[in-house]
Amino acid sequence: MATSGRTASEDAPTASDVAATLRDADFVRIVAYPSGDALAAGGILARTCATIGTPFQVSTTRFPARRAESRDDEVVMTIGAAGGDVALPGCPASRTAFEAGEELGGAPDAVLALAGVVACGTTPGADESARLLDAAGDRLTRRPGVSTPTEDLADGLAHSTLIHANFSGNPGAVQAELAEIGLPVELDDDAHRRVASLVALSVTGPESATPRAGETVENALRPFELEDGPFATLGGYADVLDAVAREQSGTGIALALGHDARAPALDAWRDHAKQAHAALREATTGRYDGLFVARTDDAPVETAVRLLGDFRSPEPIALVVTDDEAAAVAVRDSGLGAAMETAATELGGVGTGSARRGYARFDADAKEFLSAFREAL
Repeated sequence: MATSGRTASEDAPTASDVAATLRDADFVRIVAYPSGDALAAGGILARTCATIGTPFQVSTTRFPARRAESRDDEVVMTIGAAGGDVALPGCPASRTAFEAGEELGGAPDAVLALAGVVACGTTPGADESARLLDAAGDRLTRRPGVSTPTEDLADGLAHSTLIHANFSGNPGAVQAELAEIGLPVELDDDAHRRVASLVALSVTGPESATPRAGETVENALRPFELEDGPFATLGGYADVLDAVAREQSGTGIALALGHDARAPALDAWRDHAKQAHAALREATTGRYDGLFVARTDDAPVETAVRLLGDFRSPEPIALVVTDDEAAAVAVRDSGLGAAMETAATELGGVGTGSARRGYARFDADAKEFLSAFREAL
């Protein structure tokens, strides 16, 4: 989540614009990109519609603009991408959604909005999100340790996509590592600090780890513990939201709408994490000038490339590609969305993204796409 690649746009509507749109609409169709932030924003806006009595529908797709055409009796709102009658293409969209909900007299969920902020790779309280921390109040308590969605450390650390370490995807390996540091049955602050040190060393210690790994792992440390929420920590909440948005959109929408979807969301998160971490270990990699590529048969490419870019890529652009799908991230503005669209179109597919993020589907093999993508950059 630390490399979201989406930033606020000067042309994006304000919270007041969004509130006015919802207030005047007969029906609102919310189309969200499958990411943790867009899902959180969609959930907040849908709950706001319910509060003010406006009928709504929520769906997710990687190409929201293709569902953006509206009928006379509806307003289409796209989140995480351009298009529609009104769009929130930036990240975090969840902050704007929260502010719009407040303007309409609702009581939007500040913790859900903060989970969206964290899913963008933003530290809670930074980038104008301090008001969300204030609104969350005593529901959040910061402590030492590591962000996980469950109280079970072996489960939480093994399936976290906030980090990538040698034990990632393997609860048994995590359990063995934890046994080495002799934790008490009831974890106190000192025990949480030992866990944090273990994770930090496991992430940054491997020879293949990049300097960015040390910066990115900080996002997983010193968590905000949730007093009243579906998951143990705020970072864990964000992790599950992002995974379930990509892995099982129906469950993700239910979770964002406030329904009891914790168990299926955790199952989807575990499956998603296992596949993403396995892809990084098993992929064939190649290094080019400014580009690091991982080719694999199958993977949740967007999560895999985020992990690759944050923890393993020695180059500023990372790409994960299969024989029909690819995703890319960059540490600075690189025109990735346009490059992915150009490369995919050349191969009979479709692409999307922003300056630092890209996604594509195509009908070709990985080598063909890689060649087209390199030419398009």
